[in-house]
Amino acid sequence: MDLRYTASEQAFREELRGWLAETVPGFRQPPPHDDWAARRAHDLRWQRTLFDAGYAGVDWPAEGGGRGASPVEQLIFKEECERAGAPYVGVNFVGLLHAGPTVIAEGTPAQRERYLPAILRGQEVWCQGFSEPDAGSDLASLRTRAVRDGDDYVVTGSKIWTSHAEVADFCELLVRTGDEGRQGISWLIMPMDSPGIEIRPLRTIEGTTEFAQLFLNAVHIPVANRVGEENDGWRVTMVTLSFERGTAFVGELLECMRLLGEMYRVADRLGLLGDDGLRRRIGHLVAAFDALWALTKRNVSEAAQTGVPGIGGSVFKLSFSEHAQALGDLSMEVLDRAALCADPLLGPDGEVLGNGEQLHAWFKSINLTIAAGTSQVQRNIVAERILGLPRSR
Repeated sequence: MDLRYTASEQAFREELRGWLAETVPGFRQPPPHDDWAARRAHDLRWQRTLFDAGYAGVDWPAEGGGRGASPVEQLIFKEECERAGAPYVGVNFVGLLHAGPTVIAEGTPAQRERYLPAILRGQEVWCQGFSEPDAGSDLASLRTRAVRDGDDYVVTGSKIWTSHAEVADFCELLVRTGDEGRQGISWLIMPMDSPGIEIRPLRTIEGTTEFAQLFLNAVHIPVANRVGEENDGWRVTMVTLSFERGTAFVGELLECMRLLGEMYRVADRLGLLGDDGLRRRIGHLVAAFDALWALTKRNVSEAAQTGVPGIGGSVFKLSFSEHAQALGDLSMEVLDRAALCADPLLGPDGEVLGNGEQLHAWFKSINLTIAAGTSQVQRNIVAERILGLPRSR
């Protein structure tokens, strides 16, 4: 592993930084959080802008519309986008961060040709159909059933916590095609306009409807939409989750590092830094996020050699989710009564406190120890696969 950047990587950084400085100001005002049609249009416009400039899918293969660069350059891309305040991947985070990479790693040539360019051009949005009402942390107990009928699978069941299903074109869907357990699961690509799909939005604590429950009633999905072999979906799912845990949270890590700096400046303006305990907690978070950034570089170095992030993704996900929650809690303490309002508020000297952004980040952090595998699941993975401890019973 080499944590230093090469001359070509530094040149890429400078080129990208200049382009972002010229382009980002035109995307400063995103639509309201609850206007999903407008959010889709905004996010896909940014994705198309990246594609036209040659910055979409920095580490995706060139034949899929990507840049064909190294994962290290993708890391630089994310770092510079956060630094410039560029739009996040938004409603298509599933397609860009783990469905697309899974198709790259496990899909057929025809699947890569069909789906990858459309994701990178900002033409199609994906959602994830993994969790079920009775199969969350114990994902292998999923019950949504797919029965082979000629050239189709006929799928019946339900999925929950499906992000942005209301604006998605495709769903990465786990179904049961065989016996109970991990050996009878398959990974399918489900068109969201298929007959038999019902979408019911779920309202979050923030009042938004970014999640939904899907009800699938005899939905026909072509067998050609299966990624990997029938009943080999659990292995393919581990590839998906390695991307979701290993590299998909890099943007959130960079955002937390920025928010920590903003929170420090607010605490300073409010005259709170005389508190030794507060300074100590801030210092611990600075150290934790710096360590996670180094771990990210390690994970990316491994992905550059193997094509798939390794087991370090579970270490990262476990530590990051809990430190992000600690940052949210500390920000709420610093803001005090200002944390009760999402509208921009001013400090004692007329400065903007940034309370709305900190409050939104705190709300978002609450689900991090559950999403993409609970902290308990990650501890089991670390214990068994890294430390070599006996499997839990």
